[in-house]
Amino acid sequence: MASGEHNLPEPAARAPERTLTMQDIALASGVSQSTVSRVLNDSVTTVPIAVETRERVLETAARLGYRPNPLARGLRGARTMLLGIIVREISDPFFAPAVEAVSVRARELSYSVVLGSAHSRADEAIELHAVLETRHCDAIIVLGDMRDEPRLLEDLAASKVPVVALWYGSALAGIDTVNVDNRVGVAAAIDHLTALGHRRFGFIGESPHGDVRERRAAFVERLTALGLAPDAEQIVPAHNDPAGGVEGFRRLMAHGEPPTAVITATDNLAIGALHAAHDLRLAIPAQLSLVGFDDIPLASFAAPPLTTVHNPIAEMASLGVDLAIARPAQASGRPGATQNHVLAPGFVVRATTGPAPHRGE
Repeated sequence: MASGEHNLPEPAARAPERTLTMQDIALASGVSQSTVSRVLNDSVTTVPIAVETRERVLETAARLGYRPNPLARGLRGARTMLLGIIVREISDPFFAPAVEAVSVRARELSYSVVLGSAHSRADEAIELHAVLETRHCDAIIVLGDMRDEPRLLEDLAASKVPVVALWYGSALAGIDTVNVDNRVGVAAAIDHLTALGHRRFGFIGESPHGDVRERRAAFVERLTALGLAPDAEQIVPAHNDPAGGVEGFRRLMAHGEPPTAVITATDNLAIGALHAAHDLRLAIPAQLSLVGFDDIPLASFAAPPLTTVHNPIAEMASLGVDLAIARPAQASGRPGATQNHVLAPGFVVRATTGPAPHRGE
């Protein structure tokens, strides 16, 4: 051994921490294990449990840091206090606050959340559904439109687990839904712009998915009712991201008679449209007005701040969680048992809309 070197004893391996059990709670509180089980599971019992005993058990469980095993609870048929979420596209800026809103309401009701993202792939959503069921979730929330995978929807509707779909875009057979009134939102945007003198409109966004499809249809319907029916060149398809907004906006502006007002199917697209307007040296709103849809957190920080239709995310998420948790197991899929809620959107006027420019019309 070289000078200065010492043989140090190997550190003793730490024994794995033992999981606290109901038996431990029973020993520490001086009651039977069955009493602890009834108290912690809030079970209905024919044998009354004294208030003092109940409080002692709960205090002991809290002091020792007892945490129930949700899987074991599920196997016993009790509620697991787990809420599953399947989200269509977690990278979409809209769904981040939606997941947060669902999680906040779940925590208020003492539920934990199990989250899975399908990454825009319906086959992944099917796998997620199976995983969430094996984890014994008390209910499942679906965020976004999954209509391109009918097998998933059929499985969800037939599931013993209560399911609620949010932002699906329309009613869904066998599954409770909570949607925003897209037609009211788009009509509010158009009415705001026509009151400012706009008569030439463009729309960016086209998709088979529910919300975007409904918003596009509402755009055509409202303008037609006002005698301003748009032609096909005034409606441009775009992938739902800022790059799609850039491309769609450039196509609209390349038209021989470009619009003075543009409505996008989502704020995500509107952010890209703002970027394209800057590149084209178009002053907003002096030369062109722009309205988005959703009122994502980024909308108020855009330059200039975005006028948009407010999607009531917190209210919809709260209602969806309440519906999912209140619905008894095995009720999903029963004919006539579903509830379909449609919430009214708001409208937020910021700095991207103004009077129509004079272009000789």
